Amino acid sequence: MKPTIYDVAEKAGVSIATVSKVINHLPVGQKTKAKVLAVMQELNYRPSILASALTGKGTATIGFLLPDLANPFVAEMARRVEDRAHERGFNVVICSTDFDRTKEARYISLLRQKSVDGFILAGGFKNVDLIMELLKGHIPVVLLAESYPSLSINSVKVDDFSGGYEVASHLLSLGHRQIAVIAEEASSSQERIRGYKQAMQDKGVKIQNEWIVIAGSSSEDGKRAAAELLDRSNPPTAIFACNDLLAIGVILAAREQGFQIPGDLSIVGFDNTLLSMSSDPPLTTVEQPIQEMCAQVVDLLMEEIEGKGKAKQRIMMMPQLIIRQSTTTFCPGDAVKNPS
Repeated sequence: MKPTIYDVAEKAGVSIATVSKVINHLPVGQKTKAKVLAVMQELNYRPSILASALTGKGTATIGFLLPDLANPFVAEMARRVEDRAHERGFNVVICSTDFDRTKEARYISLLRQKSVDGFILAGGFKNVDLIMELLKGHIPVVLLAESYPSLSINSVKVDDFSGGYEVASHLLSLGHRQIAVIAEEASSSQERIRGYKQAMQDKGVKIQNEWIVIAGSSSEDGKRAAAELLDRSNPPTAIFACNDLLAIGVILAAREQGFQIPGDLSIVGFDNTLLSMSSDPPLTTVEQPIQEMCAQVVDLLMEEIEGKGKAKQRIMMMPQLIIRQSTTTFCPGDAVKNPS
């Protein structure tokens, strides 16, 4: 027979209310808490999440939907969110949607059936109608690395426009003028492109739309897009890849076509993942304050769950350009035609 909360209380020598407080992460003495947890483990007692939800106490669980766990930056977000949620006494159910609307709808439905207390939706979430449905149902939801200005919703993201502007300004300061961009189909990439264009305009450099390529988000996508750019008779002297995975693909394509990095081609990524530090050469990239972003988004969700958050907040954090060995000065007299 499965143990009950009554069995735990009797064996621990405490009241049922005390056991309930431990289960729901409410304040109790450390010794009492340790004793109750030890008894729960000894009896293999597992509190019913659904029963807790039905009594209006919540499940101390949040759903986190993110686009692609294969991306190191997204995987790091998952870890940081989970760590912060655990600090606040919450568990996290992580679902990878692969930018698929059907998966988004399926996971939202599943997590609602599991009575999660709220949702964190990471950048790349495509189904705005689902977000509106959650908001109309008064379900706590916040956005991470994404923002929808038309919706009254809490969000935390980096200033992608500033990031794109910094990258282009850096490359322009090195003498580059033929600067290509490889981007994802995401609002963050569009903002980074907008920043790139503004920097080019401010410097009086003509923007050539054929230098801007929209691809997928993987290293393979970056490699294919870069191969096409570098195969031109007058290839770019610099490429801004809108995430580090794309940048790794650019490096692979450049090597295959005989380009030296950074002598023939300067490359910049975005996200400052471990890939950027371990690549050869180490990658110039843009760092997002991921720890602060993830802590902030969890705290905002907790406020909503606890009914404390009233005014919605759209928090935008500043990125930082990290200069490494994949970019260098370009001299017009040293222009290199396609080596192949």
